[in-house]
Amino acid sequence: MSKRDYYEVLGVEKSASKEEIKKAYRKLSKKYHPDINKEAGADEKFKEVKEAYEILSDDQKRAQYDQFGHTDPNQGFGGADFGGFGGFEDIFSTFFGGGGGGRRRDPNAPRQGADLQYTMTIKFEEAVFGKETDIEIPKEETCGTCTGTGAKPGTDLETCSHCHGSGQLNVEQNTPFGRIVNRRACPYCSGTGKMIKEKCSTCGGDGTVTKMKKIHVKIPAGIDDGQQLRVSGQGEPGVNGGPAGDLFIVFRVLPHELFERDGDDIYCEIPITFVQASLGDEIEVPTIHGKIKLKVPAGTQTGTKFRLRGKGVPNVRGYGTGDQHIRVKVVTPTKLNEKQKNLLREFAEVSGEMLDEQQAGFFDKVKRALKRD
Repeated sequence: MSKRDYYEVLGVEKSASKEEIKKAYRKLSKKYHPDINKEAGADEKFKEVKEAYEILSDDQKRAQYDQFGHTDPNQGFGGADFGGFGGFEDIFSTFFGGGGGGRRRDPNAPRQGADLQYTMTIKFEEAVFGKETDIEIPKEETCGTCTGTGAKPGTDLETCSHCHGSGQLNVEQNTPFGRIVNRRACPYCSGTGKMIKEKCSTCGGDGTVTKMKKIHVKIPAGIDDGQQLRVSGQGEPGVNGGPAGDLFIVFRVLPHELFERDGDDIYCEIPITFVQASLGDEIEVPTIHGKIKLKVPAGTQTGTKFRLRGKGVPNVRGYGTGDQHIRVKVVTPTKLNEKQKNLLREFAEVSGEMLDEQQAGFFDKVKRALKRD
């Protein structure tokens, strides 16, 4: 009989997250566990669910399954199977007597917990100067009732009767090369070598519970959009006494209404008047560090750039502070009174410029045209 699709077995989409796969597995494993469900066929369904979870919960195995399905990409040479746990070591172990063959992973050895990721949105100024804050995240923690064993307090874990505590089962296969033995994780105990007779009522045998945990975070000055901060030991709890994983905080920085950032430098555009640009002036300009005075020399043109050293962003690794770059834009006045217009006309006349004012009426333009003739 051909195997069912693993995603169909767990009842999840192919795009399902690890958490969704884990939740589906927990639900189905409880439903079909042989110690709970005595219906005919429940044992086979339990094994099917275990096998599906074993593949889809492992990133490498899941990627291989998504590409090849149930077909083993390592098959070849007349159907000899060199895949699975152990591979060539198992072959040599079989051919040469098995003394010191493939090494077995201790199912009860300490293992580090999984890492977590959290996205934090902060303001432009908070990214520049840094801040301290508290965040709350849902995370798996060791069950306080059973201290992570998954068993009801006062009861003991039993050695798995299928793998006899090794956490692995040997699967034999006859090939043109002879009989090959592959070692696979025991589906009955999930490779732990232990069976829970009476499950903890708090965690349902998982050994962990989901809780909202408050974590104090120190955001370093100079953090940029897309960068991440590692908080050691704040990931998922370890297995069998192993260390906890880490928490990685990814930052999203909101844009500023005036400033733009490029690395450790800040850029902004400042408007100045025609008079300021022509005669020069000392103007007040904003920086992320506060207002400062800037001397604009006479004859400044639109697009002229000024550099304010040390007025940018502190380097997140402590390598100094960036600069602020200011680009000036000469603004042409849109509303002038008659006195201002006459002064500008006089200026144009002294400069030898001929004006054809666009604001003049149609008949005024005709009169000037006739006078030139």
